Amino acid sequence: VQLVESGGGSVQAGGSLRLSCVASRYVPAMGWFRQGPGKEHEGVAIIDREGVTTYTDSVKGRFTISRDNAVNTLYLQMSSLRPEDAAMYTCAAAVTALGSRNLLRDPHAFPYWGQGTQVTVDS
Repeated sequence: VQLVESGGGSVQAGGSLRLSCVASRYVPAMGWFRQGPGKEHEGVAIIDREGVTTYTDSVKGRFTISRDNAVNTLYLQMSSLRPEDAAMYTCAAAVTALGSRNLLRDPHAFPYWGQGTQVTVDS
């Protein structure tokens, strides 16, 4: 499975961006991870095969994950962006029955990864 992200860029604090991830085929569970400068790799948002979504606490109410299975595309709508959201955002996918809450904390459950798209937030 190939994953190709797009939509990153530079935005002012408080602004919005929408990330997209196109998969070469349908994969039941998909999500977004990020790693900022000097920070650990972390799960941001996951949507599992049942369509259940889970978010890391710091983005709840600001980010929305969604998918369009007709075009094998995952999205991450990011609003009210903060400087601490700046990171390389990477799309991941897995053929798994695990729920989104478990997947958020288990990047090793994802065998397929994109190259990432950079998000910069200017204060």
